[in-house]
Amino acid sequence: MAYFLATGNLVTRVGLALQQESGFSVIAERINQLRFVSHFRAIHRGAFFMEMRTTDVRKLRPEAWGFICPVHTPDGAPCGLLNHVTASCEIVTHLTDNSNVTSMLAELGMYTQKTVSMAPSGEELYPVLMDGKFIGYVPIAKAASIERYLRCAKVAKDARIPYTAEIALVRRSTDIKNIQTQYPGIYILSDPGRLIRPVRNLALDSVEHIGTFEQVYLSVVLDPEEAEPGVTMHQELHPSCLFSFAGNLIPFPDHNQSPRNVYQCQMGKQTMGTAVHAWHTRADNKMYRLQFPQQPMLKLEAYEKYQMDEYPLGTNACVAVISYTGYDMEDAMTINKASYQRGFAHGTVIKVERIELVTEREKKTIFHKNPREEIKTVGPDGLPIPGRRYFMDEVYYVTFNMETGDFRTHKFHYAEPAYCGMVRIVENSEAPGGGAQHALIQWRIERNPIIGDKFASRHGQKGINSFLWPTESLPFSETGMVPDIIFNPHGFPSRMTIGMMIESMAGKCAATHGENYDASPFVFNEDNTAINHFGELLTKAGYNYYGNETFYSGVDGRQMEMQIFFGIVYYQRLRHMIADKFQVRATGPIDPITHQPVKGRKKGGGIRFGEMERDAIIAHGTSFVLQDRLLNCSDRDVAYACRRCGSLLSVLMSNKKQSFANKRRFHEENEDAQLDYTETQRCRTCDRDDQVFLLQVPRVFRFLTAELAAMNVKIKLGIEHPAKITGS
Repeated sequence: MAYFLATGNLVTRVGLALQQESGFSVIAERINQLRFVSHFRAIHRGAFFMEMRTTDVRKLRPEAWGFICPVHTPDGAPCGLLNHVTASCEIVTHLTDNSNVTSMLAELGMYTQKTVSMAPSGEELYPVLMDGKFIGYVPIAKAASIERYLRCAKVAKDARIPYTAEIALVRRSTDIKNIQTQYPGIYILSDPGRLIRPVRNLALDSVEHIGTFEQVYLSVVLDPEEAEPGVTMHQELHPSCLFSFAGNLIPFPDHNQSPRNVYQCQMGKQTMGTAVHAWHTRADNKMYRLQFPQQPMLKLEAYEKYQMDEYPLGTNACVAVISYTGYDMEDAMTINKASYQRGFAHGTVIKVERIELVTEREKKTIFHKNPREEIKTVGPDGLPIPGRRYFMDEVYYVTFNMETGDFRTHKFHYAEPAYCGMVRIVENSEAPGGGAQHALIQWRIERNPIIGDKFASRHGQKGINSFLWPTESLPFSETGMVPDIIFNPHGFPSRMTIGMMIESMAGKCAATHGENYDASPFVFNEDNTAINHFGELLTKAGYNYYGNETFYSGVDGRQMEMQIFFGIVYYQRLRHMIADKFQVRATGPIDPITHQPVKGRKKGGGIRFGEMERDAIIAHGTSFVLQDRLLNCSDRDVAYACRRCGSLLSVLMSNKKQSFANKRRFHEENEDAQLDYTETQRCRTCDRDDQVFLLQVPRVFRFLTAELAAMNVKIKLGIEHPAKITGS
């Protein structure tokens, strides 16, 4: 079981008729609290369905309403396969006592297999099944009343029927020619492994738990005014029950385009926030921490319910919607440099390095500083000094081999400077030899916002920091307010994130009135609109009804002709930082076979120049750029080729000198040609050496020629004489 949980792989001889034997567990990531909690609310259909071409398995069915969140799913390959249960959904995990249900049904008029013969002739019956097992028949005329009685007993917590049971009455179809229903009957489900959720029973005015099977045959409404007399018996507790843990943290999600809510559910889990409070004592491999997180101005009901104030995910920013600098095109955003200098979105990456102290080769190695050397970067115990800042190639720990008496220094290998946090030596007394086994060193790396770092609002509006603009050059309002973020107005029309506009107005209201306003979904309607509500609050505070303000240019101080939409939006800093992604290469490792640069940022590799880039260069007509990229800066090589037979492979080094007659004939034909010519290369096929020339070819082409020759396929080159190329 320990191996199964650690790896997610199922070791079995018979396969257990499962469609997969791996991927049953994942490592719980603590990027932030939202990410950590979402792991435990996730449902995955399985790796088998990832390969299916049909989209039916990815669709959201009617029975999933209220159980599976419609927006908390990835937008890539796992879309619809990796789902999350809603906030109100519960999973039945325990066995329940259903032994008294049969006797209870018998009292209500159910015929068992023994007593069904006593039923009046011609009376139509429905079968009754409990957990898939047939237990009897009930008359069709009494089926509805029996179903209602069982439901009332379940809601009243009658000991004879579990409160987690599902009771579904499947009526027969009235259209015989078009039967669109399951097999008619009364179905009772009480076994574990089912999803249930609470709704309000209107007839009893109490909370009832319903399941996925019975929900299809019930009428559940959102608004009591929509109820049909005699048909509707249930109502949703709150419209937000539709969403998951992450979906309930989106402000005004009912005013956004659905894909934007999907994006926010994913980006909210990638936000630098407060993952844990005891970060200085933990030994996680990697943690992200926002230095100055803030509570949002707008809160939702779920925000306080989940205690997200204890684990904030972002910062309140003053956002001006204006195309101002030209550095805010295509989802880029400009940040106020003064806000950055005051600590806006400052973050830290915390890494823990594990140093193995005892290995099979070094069983007598300990940490110890060399007393003869003065190393200021290492403590007396040979370990790094907590609180000190270390730079690349500085000595940060020293080991001593007790067998050889040698001291060995180890240098700091991170490219970025880091502060040393807690240093711990982990001992294992049960290990052979006992004593210290390894050390854990915590590093704190400052990651303040720079150009290329990713930000996002809570509405799926992601953007890249394109410039830290001086505050003197930014526009300012009549009250002297300078925006923290410049947001391009072209980001609204196609995305249709009206919720972000409302949040901007509501955030300004919250700041001026000193109150937190509710941003839960479906709070406002057509009669009481959010814009009207917050617009009146802005008017009371002395601002424009629509949230617009008069701004002045930061360059020349003149008043701008247009009113600028200005407010407060809660922004998240995502963990995607340019310091982890940028890739630069001049020279570096190459592939031993093709001699092309290797791929991969960690290996110091190059960036792929693919077919689309090649076609773009050809379309521009820049041939020398193409030659530079794909030949000179890639796998340029030289090879001898025979002009007569056009072969790259037949030219070999020859010990025989070229004859005097061949030399004379060649120079008579080419008096002025300056040729790359050698006497030691000879074509084995033609048995001549007067038409052997040195060519520039890609190394991979030589490799391809040799590969095809191994399969008895010859490549013949058409080689022009150098004299014709030079024009002499």
